[in-house]
Amino acid sequence: MTPVLRGLTQSHAKTDPYAEDGRLRGRTYAIPFDAVWSAALAIAEGGMRGWTVTASNDEAGTIDIEAQTMVLKVKDDITVMVGLDENAQTRVDIRAQARNEKPDLGRNPRKIGAFLKRLDRALDPAPGLILDPTTPPEWSDTE
Repeated sequence: MTPVLRGLTQSHAKTDPYAEDGRLRGRTYAIPFDAVWSAALAIAEGGMRGWTVTASNDEAGTIDIEAQTMVLKVKDDITVMVGLDENAQTRVDIRAQARNEKPDLGRNPRKIGAFLKRLDRALDPAPGLILDPTTPPEWSDTE
């Protein structure tokens, strides 16, 4: 089953560096945690229509969100996780789950993709500051 068809029949979505669906690859930034955290929280609090932050914890790096669709008032639970990866780069991952457990018809992958696009725009990273988490950094000792 293709990633798009799979997304239409599931009730959840989450980021993974190896996801076939490009919207679900999350982000690794060579940008300090505080800048990424502040931008992510600002977007969650006011940059996404229908989103309400229910809890945020900068020490744990989590933002919990209730997202409601405008027309049918369907609710999803979203968690944005901001932390440091094994190379001390700032990593952003997201998981979203439909509350009613019914297929979300691709709603949650779209929400994740839209959030990450807005985060990229808000951070306005210079070339090379969005990293590919599947390749080791040039400075690492791979021999």
